[in-house]
Amino acid sequence: MKREEYRVLKENSRFSLPWGQRLPIVASLSFVAGMALGLSHGSQTRGLRFRAENAHRLPTTPTGWYLYHKSKNYNMALGGVKEGFKMGGKVSFWTAAFFSVEEIFDRYRGTKDFINTVIASLSVAGGFSLWNRFPITTAARTAKSGLAIGFAYGLAQDAIGAAKGRRPGYVDFILRGGKRKAAIEQNELP
Repeated sequence: MKREEYRVLKENSRFSLPWGQRLPIVASLSFVAGMALGLSHGSQTRGLRFRAENAHRLPTTPTGWYLYHKSKNYNMALGGVKEGFKMGGKVSFWTAAFFSVEEIFDRYRGTKDFINTVIASLSVAGGFSLWNRFPITTAARTAKSGLAIGFAYGLAQDAIGAAKGRRPGYVDFILRGGKRKAAIEQNELP
């Protein structure tokens, strides 16, 4: 790829990051965030479980208490790391799914605007609800959260893009009088 082609690609990409660079970055960052959350939650859960499992045989000597806490800390660390990898993988998967669906709609519609972000967030919220077999009320709440987050994130992306000189797709759509770009190009052909 030539330098000029790359500059144009970077200029037209969301957050000035082409798709091939953006996906690994967000997947890695979301894995780290999920790992931190899972590590915290998993170690706390494992510590409470260790306490509950050993409540009937508490140590009576100082050496026994030392070994008890040593075993408990080891169990907490192991449980935290296991849960961290699980949670990191889950968060990374759903984040990658969101960005992938967003990119699919960017290419399909030929524009990069908040509408694609909202569609992606609602799609991923629906998939997440189906995967976890949520009842309809929880799925609706997840969809509402996805809508709000997608709307806010999409408008933030549009604002940053507009600040860099890229006009959002819905502005062009309104200025064209509600006609799609493909329909206008078809009418111009001989």
